[in-house]
Amino acid sequence: MTYPSDQTLLAIPLRSKRLILLLALLLLGLVARASMLLIPMDAESQENHLKAYGITYWVLSQQQKVQWLLNFRGGSFLLPDGEAIRNECRIRGVSFEVLSDDQARGILEQIASPSQNQEAVILEKAPRIAVYSPKGNPPWDDAVTMVLTYAEIPYATVYDEEVLDDKLALYDWLHLHHEDFTGQYGKFYGAYRAAPWYIEGKQEAEALAARLGYAKVSKEKEAVSLKIRNYVIGGGFMFAMCSATDSFDIALAAEGVDICEPMFDGDPSDANYQQRLNFANTFAFTNFILERNPLRYEFSSIDTTGDREDIPRESDYFSLMDFSAKWDPVPTMLCQNHTALVKGFMGQTTAFTRSQVKPTVLVLAENKLNGEVRYLHGIKGQGFFTFYGGHDPEDYQHRVGDPKTELELHPNSPGYRLILNNVLFPAARQKKQKT
Repeated sequence: MTYPSDQTLLAIPLRSKRLILLLALLLLGLVARASMLLIPMDAESQENHLKAYGITYWVLSQQQKVQWLLNFRGGSFLLPDGEAIRNECRIRGVSFEVLSDDQARGILEQIASPSQNQEAVILEKAPRIAVYSPKGNPPWDDAVTMVLTYAEIPYATVYDEEVLDDKLALYDWLHLHHEDFTGQYGKFYGAYRAAPWYIEGKQEAEALAARLGYAKVSKEKEAVSLKIRNYVIGGGFMFAMCSATDSFDIALAAEGVDICEPMFDGDPSDANYQQRLNFANTFAFTNFILERNPLRYEFSSIDTTGDREDIPRESDYFSLMDFSAKWDPVPTMLCQNHTALVKGFMGQTTAFTRSQVKPTVLVLAENKLNGEVRYLHGIKGQGFFTFYGGHDPEDYQHRVGDPKTELELHPNSPGYRLILNNVLFPAARQKKQKT
């Protein structure tokens, strides 16, 4: 910036000198003006944690980069400043702080210090998101679709036709709705086999399988499972909750083996099918025992739901693991939260038996007292998978026909934050590994 010389100033009237001085001060103010926005994610400062992820996704969709400040004030986001972004925050009710260049630089220098368990990760682009879910399924039937809708993060819905037609390659991130990939219709037979919704769902699944060229639903779901497996191996990011976690691995282990009883697929199961399971095919679980009783609402020994009768709801919590942000940024990203203690919630698959989680899989959250793994992550080929036990983080024991969760009442839900960490995960600049 060039300023007037002393001689020039002497020749200018006093009134003009004051005007020049005022203009100079205004220019200095513009040079030093705030140029960054901080979206704080700690418990004290953020009014709406869930919609803060939507703001971050929206900024990425505008071809602007974001820095995710791991372990800094609950995993805050550092955004470029702009009136459009400020307005979007105000409209969505997201708290933000205006930072000067010096303030932002100071925060980044603090985070870079070797003494701090913190890291700044660059988010580069908005991931293309797909949700595997039956057509016409209401969004409130699944926690992920609910929180994506609430956070205003766009997604596409895909199902068996798209998966078998190799359409998953169009997406960076795939969520598996709480599906039964074994072809046993969610093991609802014992309690709901006479319910109209069960009968209708079974008929629709059989019609779809036939239309796609499969004699049985179990064989069609096996083909879908293998396509999803290949999507992950090829570099995709997969997230699953509730029964989509263990039923997916069971389907992979039972490739080529009939584990369905006659009421599910019209013919007997294979003899000794337990001994024919191939645990080398699975993503996360090993050495599990399948539930043979078709009347029991359970898939296998992976799930701990049946062993939780003595756990009081008021003391049902799980703990997030603590990782090194600089050396282990991936699990650190997935565990970002404003609390390390998250209240538990149940589902058809509530949590995973610790001894049946493969040693190559990373445990992200657990209840040590109960020997339960609640949240895990792993690498498969060039891609990643995350399994999260339970149905709805703000509905402790969701049952068929229960009203939907109103996320407007839970804008700071720690359990839902874990889902949204996974949504942003593919946006991060990272080196993929092969296993």
